[in-house]
Amino acid sequence: MRFAYPVRIEADSGGFLAKFPGVAGAHTSGRTRAEALDNAADVLIVALYAYIRQGERLPPSRPPRRGEVMLAVPPLAAAKLALYVAMRAAGVSNVALGRKLGVSEGAVRRLLDLSHRSHIGQIEAALAAVGKRLVVDVADAA
Repeated sequence: MRFAYPVRIEADSGGFLAKFPGVAGAHTSGRTRAEALDNAADVLIVALYAYIRQGERLPPSRPPRRGEVMLAVPPLAAAKLALYVAMRAAGVSNVALGRKLGVSEGAVRRLLDLSHRSHIGQIEAALAAVGKRLVVDVADAA
């Protein structure tokens, strides 16, 4: 799974507006193009976490169109998103995963919290409990 989404940055009255087509609530602005892109990285995490909190399917990614650039979520957030997708696919609740791992439902909730600094080993264990494993890939910088 790859958690990267196209973002469109457009000039707006006195600054720049950043929008993620297909990701509800994912828009922000900045005084400069660079600031809008930096803010976009933060708002993408917030918007994707809203999908998790609401128990909704994550929006699919798509290739960028003319005028858009791809923005990938940070690696720890990507691992958490992958865990969420795997749990939904397996029909495993937070409580059920907590039982498998010997932890509370609150601990599982924190594993899915994109702003919580979980240990990657905990996410790997949770993925294993739902029949998945974490694989890391490195690509050329754009």
